[in-house]
Amino acid sequence: MRRTVKEFRQAKGQRLVYLTAYDYPTARLAQEAGVDAILVGDSLGMVVLGYSSTVPVTLEEMLHHTKAARRGAPDTFLVADLPYLSYATLDRALFAAERLLKEGGADAVKLEGGEEVVEIVSGLSRAGVPVLGHVGLTPQTASQLGGYKLQGRRPEEAERILKGALALEEAGAYGVVLEMVPKELAKEITERLSIHTVGIGAGPHTDAQVLVFHDVVGLYGDFKPRFVKRYLEGEKLFLEALSQYVREVREGVFPAEEHSF
Repeated sequence: MRRTVKEFRQAKGQRLVYLTAYDYPTARLAQEAGVDAILVGDSLGMVVLGYSSTVPVTLEEMLHHTKAARRGAPDTFLVADLPYLSYATLDRALFAAERLLKEGGADAVKLEGGEEVVEIVSGLSRAGVPVLGHVGLTPQTASQLGGYKLQGRRPEEAERILKGALALEEAGAYGVVLEMVPKELAKEITERLSIHTVGIGAGPHTDAQVLVFHDVVGLYGDFKPRFVKRYLEGEKLFLEALSQYVREVREGVFPAEEHSF
């Protein structure tokens, strides 16, 4: 049974499981595994579409993948990322959110930033759009942060991230993602907020955790961030299967009699 926004607002301390998935088959598997929420992240730009960052991802691409994920997981709470610059103004944010919720079937949207996006979050919330915030490492603006690095080590950085999370809660966000921050900072933020926190590279003290499907099952090459735990070496298994298929066709082993009419 699909969770409601109200349930997520009341989910403090429940150890929720989010998983980032981008299409019908991965979302279907996520639902069957029993995750609490699926995130259709704009990280699909790198993981699925081969871009070098999330910046090129368009609203149409997000909509395409959100629709596919919803078809795969009709009974799971679904969050869709607002792509880069689609929430530069409130009007643009409302337009993008409307399409992702009404056409894509998402239950909520996620956007990056702290105090600088409070007016956008507040406007979306007033319009009835559930918003998941995102502070710490924000991939859409990673170059401004010095790259894909741990955030919040210095006191002024930690203070900025904490203030941003508090501001997002005040603006109406139903939860906040904490990405690539020290576990002590994530613990403090989690304790200070009444809404749930979702950690990725933020240690064990957040209310929920999120990882990318392709990272969990080992389908993203040799790239493996420290915060990722691989539960399967999927790329190796896939490559072995495909190599055997190629070999059997060339050797005349496949198709055999049982594969023929």
